[in-house]
Amino acid sequence: MLSRMDLDQRKRRILTAITETYIRTGEPVGSKLLSYYPNIQVSPATIRNDMAILFDQGLLEQPHTSAGRVPSHLGYRVYIDQLMECEPLTPAERSEIDALFNIKYPDPNRLLADAAKSLAAYTGCATISTTITRSDVSVRKIQLIAVGVRTMVILLVTSSGEIRNKVCRVDFAVTPEIVRFFNQFASGWLSNRSIEEITNAYIGSAAVALGEYSRVFTPVLGAIYELCKEIHDGAYYVNGLSNLLAYPELREGAHELFTFLENRDQTRRMLAMITQRTNVTVGRENPNQELTSASVLVSRYDIGREKNSGMIALVGPVRINYARLIPHLEYFAQTMGKLLTETIEQAPLDESGLTM
Repeated sequence: MLSRMDLDQRKRRILTAITETYIRTGEPVGSKLLSYYPNIQVSPATIRNDMAILFDQGLLEQPHTSAGRVPSHLGYRVYIDQLMECEPLTPAERSEIDALFNIKYPDPNRLLADAAKSLAAYTGCATISTTITRSDVSVRKIQLIAVGVRTMVILLVTSSGEIRNKVCRVDFAVTPEIVRFFNQFASGWLSNRSIEEITNAYIGSAAVALGEYSRVFTPVLGAIYELCKEIHDGAYYVNGLSNLLAYPELREGAHELFTFLENRDQTRRMLAMITQRTNVTVGRENPNQELTSASVLVSRYDIGREKNSGMIALVGPVRINYARLIPHLEYFAQTMGKLLTETIEQAPLDESGLTM
């Protein structure tokens, strides 16, 4: 990558002006237009010479036979790392984002889904909202709660403070004795086990250990496995894919891009490679062919004491408004992490132990 010393002040101003004008208009930028910019104020001929140098350095491209220039993917990278001045959120913009999360004791999964939808509408991009479960997260408690003659609720609490519950209908009468028996069994076989340990094979071993009761509790064990798998896999929500059709440069490969983003495993592998708190990957920097015409903006957030336990991503065209959207994304992620932390740590429980 070019260092700051490789570009003099005028070339930096020209590259900045071309990038920000192209982001705003989507049209190649010519030297005559730039000569009117108050912070440049040199002749079109001088600007053309500087643009030729920037072109030779790989920072600008010339689309087709146009007289104008557009930033290359490398040009965007230099702009983002060296030249861009982010636009701080106004109090009104902060209030607008805060209003999206003005919910008392929301359901965490619904919150993640709604966040992806709200951010897509707010930014005009596609969005991804996901959580990551650490390998050392374990089951703190599993409890059956009778709620009907043949219906019970399985309550699962993890060491990270996550609470999940699932309704399970059975073909036997649910009595206090049966509930008490299984809760004691679960305390020995399932509590304090890591989420990763509770595999299909382990559930099978638990069923064998139940002996004559194994057939009775098969649906309960199956539901517990599903809950553990959901927690292990983490949440994943994508929204706003149709927003990308508004950008002509993304329409041609839209099917491949949509298919990639809807593939949970592929997209999570891509996101798992990102270690920075906030990261921007521009066009051909993306290792996946489907994303070479798009930029991916990612911001991580914490949930309670769990660092980097979730992330929110924006996917849009390479000419996305980075200076505006990066601060919005960071504040959105920060607000999301704070609310999820409050939800997990402070949500009241009713007498049955279920979140209200």
